Amino acid sequence: MKPVIAALVVVVGTSSAWAQTQTPPPAPAPGSPAIFKSAADLAAVLNKATVNAGGMSSSNVTTTDQYRVSLVKRDKAAGALAHPGNTELLYIVEGAGTVITGGTIVPAANGKPASIANGVSQKIVKGDVVIVPAGSAHWFAAVDSPITYLEVRWLAPK
Repeated sequence: MKPVIAALVVVVGTSSAWAQTQTPPPAPAPGSPAIFKSAADLAAVLNKATVNAGGMSSSNVTTTDQYRVSLVKRDKAAGALAHPGNTELLYIVEGAGTVITGGTIVPAANGKPASIANGVSQKIVKGDVVIVPAGSAHWFAAVDSPITYLEVRWLAPK
């Protein structure tokens, strides 16, 4: 993995193991030193990823009460969704496909996953960044080659 990924993680936090049922630890206080995650650290995290039936694997890099950083790999397209309360940054590490953002989610029906009406379609490739505002619909409509991305979710300001 490229050094830029490690540099991105340096600014976002500390490594911690926590269970989904526990309250995440607080984010480091202002003025705290940055924590460095090497490319090797990130590769090891991705190797531990859990795979779900939807062709996606995800592994946590770090989580606090203000943000979550994960490495995600998608082998196939997935249904549309939105994350109320979280702004999301996706840095594409590998792969290519099409992401659709904005618009309105069309619920899953007749065996087809949820999709988006009136969204903006964008081809994505290695090195691209996608920033999805809190509550905005987004959809990996096509996966041309398996897509791996660094995902950073922040709490949206209230």
